[in-house]
Amino acid sequence: MSVASAAQAQETERCYGLAKAGQNDCKAAGHDCKGQSEADADPDSFVFLPIGTCKKIDGASLQPQG
Repeated sequence: MSVASAAQAQETERCYGLAKAGQNDCKAAGHDCKGQSEADADPDSFVFLPIGTCKKIDGASLQPQG
């Protein structure tokens, strides 16, 4: 893990059920890569957000919901 990746991991959290189609940050149950989600608000796809932000967004979750 690079220094930049380590710093990002400490300052961000995965927020599920929020990504727009094709805007997810990593793989999920139905796909294997960043940017491959096919539906808006896929409950298994996540985006990285600053820590504490996800809890403030209605419909978002810190855990996959699918």
